[in-house]
Amino acid sequence: MKTLPFRPRTLALGAILAVLVALLAHVSLRSGPLAPVAVTVTRAETRALQPALFGIGTVEARYTGRIGPTAPGRLARLEVHVGEIVAAGQVLGEMDPVDLDDRLRAQTAAHRRAEAVVREATARLEYARAQALRYDELYADRSASEETRTAKRQELAIAEAASAAAREEVDRLAAELDALRAQRANLRLVAPMAGLVTLRAADPGTTLVAGQTVLELVDPASIWVDVRFDQSGAAGLAADLPARIVLRSLGGTEIPGRVLRVEPRADPVTEELLAKIVLERQPAAPPPLGELAEVTVALPPLPAAVSVPNAALQRQGERVGVWRVVAGRPEFVAVALGRSDLDGHVQVLAGLAPGETVVLHRAKALRASSRIRIVDRLVEAAP
Repeated sequence: MKTLPFRPRTLALGAILAVLVALLAHVSLRSGPLAPVAVTVTRAETRALQPALFGIGTVEARYTGRIGPTAPGRLARLEVHVGEIVAAGQVLGEMDPVDLDDRLRAQTAAHRRAEAVVREATARLEYARAQALRYDELYADRSASEETRTAKRQELAIAEAASAAAREEVDRLAAELDALRAQRANLRLVAPMAGLVTLRAADPGTTLVAGQTVLELVDPASIWVDVRFDQSGAAGLAADLPARIVLRSLGGTEIPGRVLRVEPRADPVTEELLAKIVLERQPAAPPPLGELAEVTVALPPLPAAVSVPNAALQRQGERVGVWRVVAGRPEFVAVALGRSDLDGHVQVLAGLAPGETVVLHRAKALRASSRIRIVDRLVEAAP
């Protein structure tokens, strides 16, 4: 059998091809599709979680006073503006009385005339009583007839009736006068409480209807936050729990607060619970009503249990679990989850034992056949 001679060029080409194949295999096994997946790991730890609720709310006033006329009319004057602090009982404005002052003067004059009539009737009554008594004595002495005595008694009865009618007229006119005075007093717009003017809805000269709001006052010390919390994580939410409030206008400054109450009605559309959070320390300047606030409520601590970071959880079809590292290989384990906290930890009620190693972050999706390479941190790919 005749053999082909080896030539130097053939040997060199074969060596180059071998190096290329080895380099390709090395690249494929180290950084190609067959390379191990870089992962970071953590251990399942037993810890007592401190759950918390986070919600977005709006600043509102617990006590609000809306001031307006009790009868239709024209606004005559208004002496306060938005942003001013007023005292309880302070006169803030007045409605146009039209002819009410004239009616008051007329009613006052009629009342005085009725009082004069009462004085006149009282004088006649005293005279009639004295005459009746005198003629009773004369009749007893046989110096006056029965008819004269009876006439004087009739005059006394008439005087008593006239005096009673005059007094009733005075009472009637006094009641009407009091009603007019009360009506006149109702034309003044009076602050029902000390507070801050937040709304001025009309100016002098405006015609208003009964009950229309002219001014709105709020008590700055009664500011609270109306917050919404997701129902799925609101177990344990109750009154008097501590809270942290961050107003948007204060640039991230936290204000301590507490849960005043949980509303008995929930929102069935958004599936949220409603709660009122009061501020334990009022800001130097009252925040604007309607401002958004971020509220975190600390719930009662949970018993110690196995927990893992939320980032370790993965979904495989209908199952939720973690990738457990066993003998350097990934193994998916379904777990039963419990409560979680705002630090990113979640309770594992079943499926994982304390101390087991689980995959925290991965460079790409894992499979049961994947090879992994544990690193301290994943290197982000350059853009």
